[in-house]
Amino acid sequence: MKHFSLIIFGAFIFMSAYGQQHEWEQYLYQLGELEDIESASWETSFDMLCDLEENPININTATREDLEQLPFLTAKDVENICEYLYRYGPMKSLGELAMIRDLDYFKRRLLFYFTYAGNIKKKGFPKLDNIIKYGKHDIIGTAKIPLYTRKGDKEGYVGYQYKHSIRYDFTYGDYVRLGIIGAQDAGEPFFAGKNSMGYDFYSFYFVLKKLGRIKTFVLGRYRARFGIGLVINNNFAFGKLAALSSLGRGGSNIRPHASRSDGNYLQGAAITVNATKGLDVSAFISYRKFDATLNKDDGTIATILNSGYHRTETELSKKNNSSHFVIGGNVDYRIGGFYAGITSIYVSLDKILKPKSDVVYRKHYAHGKNFYNVGINYGYTGHKISFSGETATGGCHALATINTLSYSVTDNFDILALQRFYSFKYYSLFSESFSEGGAVQNESGIYLGVNWRPIPTMNIMAYSDFAYFAWPKYQASGSSHSFDNLVQMNYTPGKWAFALRYRFKMRERDNDNKTGLIYKNEHRGRLSVAYNDGTWSGKSQADVSYVDYKDKSLGWMISQNVSLKVKKMFSITAVLGYFNTDDYDSRMYSYERGMLYSFSFPAYYGNGLRCSLLATSNFSKIITIMAKIGTTKYFDRNTIGSGYQQIYGSSATDVELQVRFKL
Repeated sequence: MKHFSLIIFGAFIFMSAYGQQHEWEQYLYQLGELEDIESASWETSFDMLCDLEENPININTATREDLEQLPFLTAKDVENICEYLYRYGPMKSLGELAMIRDLDYFKRRLLFYFTYAGNIKKKGFPKLDNIIKYGKHDIIGTAKIPLYTRKGDKEGYVGYQYKHSIRYDFTYGDYVRLGIIGAQDAGEPFFAGKNSMGYDFYSFYFVLKKLGRIKTFVLGRYRARFGIGLVINNNFAFGKLAALSSLGRGGSNIRPHASRSDGNYLQGAAITVNATKGLDVSAFISYRKFDATLNKDDGTIATILNSGYHRTETELSKKNNSSHFVIGGNVDYRIGGFYAGITSIYVSLDKILKPKSDVVYRKHYAHGKNFYNVGINYGYTGHKISFSGETATGGCHALATINTLSYSVTDNFDILALQRFYSFKYYSLFSESFSEGGAVQNESGIYLGVNWRPIPTMNIMAYSDFAYFAWPKYQASGSSHSFDNLVQMNYTPGKWAFALRYRFKMRERDNDNKTGLIYKNEHRGRLSVAYNDGTWSGKSQADVSYVDYKDKSLGWMISQNVSLKVKKMFSITAVLGYFNTDDYDSRMYSYERGMLYSFSFPAYYGNGLRCSLLATSNFSKIITIMAKIGTTKYFDRNTIGSGYQQIYGSSATDVELQVRFKL
């Protein structure tokens, strides 16, 4: 508490401003919970939204699949937008979104970031010479320079301590996209060793859309999602608040892997074809190498790795040491408000997957060499009532099903009920869907939520979720339960924005002696006040957590953002935050704006101060330069981190640089 005066002083300085941030990034943060932010799918979702912002959708030519990429739209929202365009023709501006009665104020604001009202060009795919002549080129180079030395930089890491990447993207409207990405993590070799071709990771893709009956064709690295994700979804995933925001809507789409993430993607080709009115057929094929930890006794796969780190000799030895072959498809049929589809996938590994079963909770993990899954998805979208669901099985000879029912009591009050049952014997290597336990396995539960907009500028969301895990899980040696409750309010009157959240969660865990289960009770709260007048803006936020499990743990954080924006030429953002937590259980997450395509939701625990400064300058329509310096100072330790990541000091400072060329 001796440093609390620093926070009070900083708050008085910055109280009049709100950090220059993209509104959708705040939306992402508001819909995130602790488990979401810590999961690998969170970074994938962030990358996808960054990609959509840089490649917005022409709402006048958007298909249903295009709009379903936007996670904040419900199935009814998508149908209402399509119906408006059918009735009244193309929009002159996005201001016409206000004419769609059921589309609330917050969603209209968010649509401005991901869509635009463009012209409808003549029917037919554009000519090659027009694509070459009028296509847009985008080149982004990013580097992160630590002003400290980790233990691994001196002994252990085989590369230098700098992280950097380069991205090239070529687009022509909604029709053609071509790109390549090279990325390097700190500590990885560059043009050396196993990385003789330069970067540690590359992603490349070529996309064609709206070519006759071909809706989407992707060549290279890509992600796919069909139905509600019980069979395959490595494209997009959020937690319980996002499910409430979209009223449990599923969706089918194929996207390029335009991310620096070295994991959970497919490599080959994928296509979606409109066979006839209302009938879409998709097919995909993939062959790629991936990282794995192998069992020493027989060379089988113990764990499939998605971290993408290749900094040490041990990590490099696991690089691309295994491979898979994947083939699958989806058939989707729609008539009126009804739809149904079937998805199938076959996966063959070059080695047997054999997770270590020395602990009981791993007994029913996916195992074997060849896998298949089949699922049917179904639903109906009406003016008042909508439902959707998916049921799947496979070579595991077990069942997984998820079903949602939403009802619009009024135009501004929605109710969602969601039921899921995932057998503890069910598994699919590429599934990702709604869950409490983090996997489509060993879970059954009931979720009830409400979304209320009492006035256009206010949104209140609340949910309760009960889950049961029949088989033991990590840190729970027997059958266990969880009970999760949350209420959140967002109010935006004019230039001001207020947000309030409270969450209470109970989850059964092992006691000290592992002789029985006790509840881990967790309370988390957040209050924020923001102001934005277009030039100066600022946000003050307070977070608190209290955890009761074996021991009691209390944590809190106060953070402040300030920003100045000078037209479109220059902007600068400052962040100041103080955190104080008893231990890791009461840790805090705080959103912090970073470089384009940079994921930044750092965790803080212990006692310390976080501050950063970000500057952006648009020298012309062609060149943009961004620079950021950030430092975290701890008052309760002399070293930061552990293992090879350990820093010999109580503070860590990073400098980030980014240059962008748009031609």
